[in-house]
Amino acid sequence: MSFTSLLSTKIVRAASIADAAFDAVVLVGSQESVTQFGAIKQVSAIAPVVDKFLKLHNGAFHSTSLVQVDSSVVPSGRLILAGTGHVSRDYDDVRRYQAAARKGIELALSAGVKSPLLVTLPNSRFPNAELVAALGALTPVYTPLNVREEENKQKLHQLGLLAVGESDTSSQLEKLVAAYDASFTVCRDVGETGPERMAPPRVAEYVQGAFANGNIKVTVVDDQSVILKDFPLMAAVNRAANAVKEHQARLIRLEYVGEGETQDTFFVVGKGVTIDTGGCDLKTGGHMFGMCRDKYGSAVVGAVGYMCMVRNSIGSRAYTCDEVITSRSGKRIHIYNTDAEGRLTMLDPLTLAKEEALKAKNPHLFTVATLTGHEVLSYGYYAAIMDNGPAKASGWARKVQEVGDEFGQPIEISRLHPEDFAFHLAECEQADLRQGNTKPSVATLRGHQTPAAFLQMASRIDEHGTDSSHPLKYTHIDMGGCEGDHPSVSFPNPLVTLVAGLVLPHV
Repeated sequence: MSFTSLLSTKIVRAASIADAAFDAVVLVGSQESVTQFGAIKQVSAIAPVVDKFLKLHNGAFHSTSLVQVDSSVVPSGRLILAGTGHVSRDYDDVRRYQAAARKGIELALSAGVKSPLLVTLPNSRFPNAELVAALGALTPVYTPLNVREEENKQKLHQLGLLAVGESDTSSQLEKLVAAYDASFTVCRDVGETGPERMAPPRVAEYVQGAFANGNIKVTVVDDQSVILKDFPLMAAVNRAANAVKEHQARLIRLEYVGEGETQDTFFVVGKGVTIDTGGCDLKTGGHMFGMCRDKYGSAVVGAVGYMCMVRNSIGSRAYTCDEVITSRSGKRIHIYNTDAEGRLTMLDPLTLAKEEALKAKNPHLFTVATLTGHEVLSYGYYAAIMDNGPAKASGWARKVQEVGDEFGQPIEISRLHPEDFAFHLAECEQADLRQGNTKPSVATLRGHQTPAAFLQMASRIDEHGTDSSHPLKYTHIDMGGCEGDHPSVSFPNPLVTLVAGLVLPHV
């Protein structure tokens, strides 16, 4: 699988709005940006057209409009004004550019455009507006995996990018957009595709193919006896599905080693439940719909880390409440609710990552999961981030929150308190810890914070706090529903935030 095959469309850098290779110009901007036309030579030629249209439609920059323009200015004769609406109020953020560009391309597609040229007017308040807009523009261009496999088609011939800003992202815009677009495709292919096409073995095959020609090493654990021995809780979640060979669990390890001396080591463990029936605590009343996206945590991890791919099925071999299962760390876990399978699926691979982190340089451990409904009720379409003591001392959550604001994927910070840890202490002598309670997270006090405490205690990361001889940074990210509603095309979140946060030097 080549890099170009993962692109939603060919992405090219343009030099001028007069380039005849494009059959429409999509101009993203705000009412405040109208005064910029004269100062930006790349777009100054269309200033009279915009001024004239604004006299006809004063709200043009609060909507999306197709405007006819003289072919001597834009060869195709088509200009799409994609307005952001207000961008100057305290609560406005850079996502207005993402939404405007998406609507602009949606209009372009409906008009039969095949090679649009995207131009985003710069805004000093949002230096990454061009990148954020381009990623928004590509959202409706994504073609689902099953459609590509059956019909081998793309919606556009190409997307042109005319960079007019002066930020660092502007100077390398097309390279950044292409890299993010390819990673978004991997996320969407894994995260959105149905539970049969993306059953655990086929996820492993897809990931191996996606990274076959790159610099990421992929290793797959497919021996079920090894999974049972080394990752007993992951094996328990997949127990009912194991009778079907096509549904058997896979642990996918992805490793990237950069050039030069290693300064930081990141271990990311992602939840990859390909379909979540709830198990014996069965999801009813239509609540199973969209659960193919319960693997989105692993989909976002698809760069470095562990993808924990299982299927939470119901059947005669299903794991049940009242079981006590000894984890990789040696902690005995009392099962209360089989629909709280995400934390169990990630636990043993997290323990393995912790073992590796103890030998690594400046390690930081992460878990990423679409874990709880409580998180969605608490924060809506925003992911929640929770640091342990060493991670909090480093200021990581605050810094990455700032990065999320800059790149259009805001993330909320939650804190852990003593009661979150006390909640998971076992209520009987058979076990050391209880997995949770018998209620859904939405009916549980602090329902998205306590799983972060459980993962620390059960993996023994809590033994490596700021008071220990070997502190380990650990961050839990509950994605909730931040990727968007099923079955609409998702926006991989917080992928941009994590990539920018882990790579940018100020973080």
